[in-house]
Amino acid sequence: MTRRSCAIYATGFICAHLLIVGIALVVAQVFQTMIHSRLKKEITLTEKSQVFESWKNPPPPVYMEYYFFNVTNPEVFMAGGKASVKQIGPYTYREYRPRENVTFLENGTKVYALNPKTFVFVPEKSVGDPQVDIVRTVNIPFVAIMNELNSYSFFLRTIVSMYINSLGIELFMTRTVHEVLWGFKDPLLTKVHSLKPEVDEYFGLMWKKNGTHEGEFVFHTGEQNYLDYGKIDTWNGLREMSWWSSNQSNMINGTDGAVFHPLINRNELLYIFAADLCRSIHLAYVEDVEVKGIQAYRFAPPNDVLMSPKNNPANAGFCVPAGDCLGTGVLKVSVCREGAPIVVSFPHFYQADPAYINAIDGLNPNKEEHETYLDLQPTAGVPIRACKRAQLNIILKRVQGFPKTKNITETIFPIMFVNETATIDDESAAQMRSLLLIVTLVSNFPVLIVGLGIILLLVFLVLFCRNRQKKNEVKRIDFAEAFHSFATAKDDTAYTPVSDKTDESSETPASQPMKNGSYIAMSPVEAQKC
Repeated sequence: MTRRSCAIYATGFICAHLLIVGIALVVAQVFQTMIHSRLKKEITLTEKSQVFESWKNPPPPVYMEYYFFNVTNPEVFMAGGKASVKQIGPYTYREYRPRENVTFLENGTKVYALNPKTFVFVPEKSVGDPQVDIVRTVNIPFVAIMNELNSYSFFLRTIVSMYINSLGIELFMTRTVHEVLWGFKDPLLTKVHSLKPEVDEYFGLMWKKNGTHEGEFVFHTGEQNYLDYGKIDTWNGLREMSWWSSNQSNMINGTDGAVFHPLINRNELLYIFAADLCRSIHLAYVEDVEVKGIQAYRFAPPNDVLMSPKNNPANAGFCVPAGDCLGTGVLKVSVCREGAPIVVSFPHFYQADPAYINAIDGLNPNKEEHETYLDLQPTAGVPIRACKRAQLNIILKRVQGFPKTKNITETIFPIMFVNETATIDDESAAQMRSLLLIVTLVSNFPVLIVGLGIILLLVFLVLFCRNRQKKNEVKRIDFAEAFHSFATAKDDTAYTPVSDKTDESSETPASQPMKNGSYIAMSPVEAQKC
């Protein structure tokens, strides 16, 4: 066997083994199982895990963009007409949220932490100066007092109404953006404070929220089960709430939105507990997206999250008292926030009943600007882009004893909405891409083996065919040479007269042998007579 043939058959032998081993590894998913097992062990909230520091001190910058609805026709609304609003903003603040007092519990299976938040104004990302810009909006302290007095006698409400009128306080107020957001000393609350010291005399939508936390959290580290990674075990010592009217609605489900378990698939629902909404919400897969070269799954709240109990009976538990329900797209949260009848929704009543949108002029809900979503890298379960959007509203309606409300139509009135955004920074994105490349190469190593086997198989087939072709050519050449030799031999041995002499001259004595050339082997002739 020639060296060429040895090389060809060696190639075939190698490619056969590569194909067998590669296909076996693909079917058995050995490398994928190995990678998944590694991820399940590494992605935990233990001190030694690589993700712990990122969880404790999140590197991506978080921005809070505040938009306000400036009321342009309060007199028309007070007279019974439709209110008109104009959106102003954003007023953007950088949010810092390092976790503090981190303490591991129960042999490292749980971790306690506080999450204080600090806000710093970012002028270059804002439309103006919040300490200068003016906004006209609903006087929420006034509405809160009316709502509180609604259960008291008509006589008392009338007395309070007369007193408020004497102070010149109206249903709508004009304040700077900074005052509405971060607080001001309200004249009405100051009067109440003098009678009830427990009532704060200051009011602001974010009053006392700069530098404070939303409660004490205990999280699962994922040490025992990777699916529990980052899930909330207790919030302020509670495993379930008591505000809502059903056990399901009172459950504290999911994470705080900062982390999720690894190996996320498109078919699962992800749960987030939102302390500012006093409830858990779920997100469903929407589409595949790409963020800074990283493939991700987009999850967003589906329509049924704030759907009316008529269409989604599971939401009946969010009606307090039981049976007192609002329509689709809004949620009354005053049960966990004493005071005004506060209602939350998505911005511009996105995904809400059209009746809420049509009740106010100037609203224009759209998915691009008003949808809440999370872009998650499914392998690591890491949010690489987040956009949380929520709108604060208040219920305005007639209250007997307050003549100024006698003409207004009951309306869920928009006050402001916030757009909380965070995107993975460039350095973290580069590290994520490198990690995913390694994971992809290792996971697909069996496929690479199969691919190499296929390539060698093609090389083997080409070499084998060429070798056969050359052998056939050699055989044809040998056959042609043999045929040529045969033809030449035939021409040389054909009968050729060696003499022109007559028969007599050709006779020879019997004692002498006949001369060579008188006979040929291939073409014998009849023997001549003596």
